[in-house]
Amino acid sequence: IRLSLVGSEMCIRDRSNTQPTSWLEISIQADPVLQDPLSSFLFDLGCTGVVSKDFQDRTLKAYLPFQPDLEEIRARIGLYVHDLKEIFPDVPSPVIQFKQVQNQDWGLTWRRFFRPTRVTPGLLILPAWEPLPETTDVVHIIRMDPGPAFGTGQHPTTRMCLEAMERVPLRRPWSLLDVGTGSGILAIYGVQLGAENVLALDTDPEAIRWAGRNIRLNKVSELIELSPLPVEELKKEFSLVCANLILGEVLRLMPFFPGLMGPGGRLILSGILKDQVREVVVSLSENSLQAHEPLHQGEWACII
Repeated sequence: IRLSLVGSEMCIRDRSNTQPTSWLEISIQADPVLQDPLSSFLFDLGCTGVVSKDFQDRTLKAYLPFQPDLEEIRARIGLYVHDLKEIFPDVPSPVIQFKQVQNQDWGLTWRRFFRPTRVTPGLLILPAWEPLPETTDVVHIIRMDPGPAFGTGQHPTTRMCLEAMERVPLRRPWSLLDVGTGSGILAIYGVQLGAENVLALDTDPEAIRWAGRNIRLNKVSELIELSPLPVEELKKEFSLVCANLILGEVLRLMPFFPGLMGPGGRLILSGILKDQVREVVVSLSENSLQAHEPLHQGEWACII
């Protein structure tokens, strides 16, 4: 489950080996439901970097080595947007703009977007390159170097997962399953909250690599197992299951979640838009799970 598709959070992935002197910036204002497929398409188009964040105008930006002739690129993007319109007929059409920008050091530039973040009163997310604060009133600090993986604690879906983890009542000893671990942030916080063993899954090798880096950065390697194993193949039970995914994956995996939850177990689901909550609640009920009042941040929801 490649959660580093960028539709929900700021990140830059630069896969080029040489740097051109200038870039074509493709800006797309799009509904959140379109941003994951658009991000994937832009990488397939040849973009070497994609930036996404919760800008007020819901902007997604992608970068190609600059070329004066834009007609083919316009045509390919236009055709893909037309296809998306058939799949999502009620979603407003994206607004697309092009601009030439000069070359810069993307590896350093993107860091301007990732700052220390107070997620809850007791939790601070600190970029790996920032010094530890000399004095702080927070109980927990997570050091993060997100790289190409999803989950810096800045996006509402991740923030609500972290908040929900604080809310669920769990008796020690307890265990955690993190489905689609991305940067590893939920697995790391599970250990800080007292989980005695954690299994963090992601089928994307790049996410596994970066999650491992963050796990080592936070000195919790001995309590977290990273695995590319699909959820469907698991035979263990856990006290808490966290799944910050997209709606399609949440619904696909729903029949497997009850068998992964031990007695008194809890399930946290995020990556869900407000208008998708009803569909998720119905699926939970069909699988003998009871939903509590969801958490909301902006247009996003999280269900325990």
